[in-house]
Amino acid sequence: MKRAAFVAGVSAAALWPKRASARSFDDALRAAIGRIPATVGVFARTMAPGAPIAAYNAGLSFPSASTIKVLIMLTAFRLAEGDPSVMREVITFRSADFIGGSNFLAHASNGDRFTVRELVVPMIQVSDNTAANILITHFGFDAINATARHAGMIQTQLRRHFLDTPAILRHHDNRTTPQDMAHLLFQMERGTREAVQTVASPESCRAMIQIMLGQTDRDKIPAGIPRGVAVANKTGEITGTRADIAIVDPFGNSPYVLAVYTMNLNDWSGGAYGIAGISRLVYHQVAGTML
Repeated sequence: MKRAAFVAGVSAAALWPKRASARSFDDALRAAIGRIPATVGVFARTMAPGAPIAAYNAGLSFPSASTIKVLIMLTAFRLAEGDPSVMREVITFRSADFIGGSNFLAHASNGDRFTVRELVVPMIQVSDNTAANILITHFGFDAINATARHAGMIQTQLRRHFLDTPAILRHHDNRTTPQDMAHLLFQMERGTREAVQTVASPESCRAMIQIMLGQTDRDKIPAGIPRGVAVANKTGEITGTRADIAIVDPFGNSPYVLAVYTMNLNDWSGGAYGIAGISRLVYHQVAGTML
């Protein structure tokens, strides 16, 4: 969408019903956060200039869990912009590399061959850990972390492969902040809407969002959004952590980005339910409707 159409969409949002007061929304958000038995971080903003909708522990460092796979995907697309053959590069699967949480590669045989693109999609949509590890090895930690710096993600770092037990025991975690991840998604949506180069080309941004629209884990941010509203998201789960990052209503008239992270969580279902509750509050605040 060109800039003029984007501006028109933002203007149309002004015709929505009046939002809840900042104080009542803030009180409701803090109450929702307080019901989650964990340390919680939230960042949400629309595509319009100005202050974020919500910023709570937004700059606090959290374990990224699988949400950092979006950064690995971005690395692949950025490299492919310089060399279109990158997505067609073939990687040979080794059965010794297989780890849990890998539904896509669960039935792969030693020596099977996959292109980079064939691994990127399940890495995001079913959060395949083996596919992610293969791509980390293929691109290298330096390239992926350089992509984070290029994207302005100043507190995000990929430090280990997924389910790397020795690294986990050394507390060598992949880290990010709600603000960093929300910034990444904001730039992806902005690049698509305004047809400008942001963290990647407009075409790459659109393709990445399309992949995220196929996400199969929908029990967090999407669970708080009315049916029929598109959500491009990526979840993350490790011990003590549940997280979700999303573009709500991508390509629509009034999209927004939301990132919610938890750590020191001792109730898995409460974490997912709590994130859905925060998502519901933010959605109604953006739409100007009362719960």
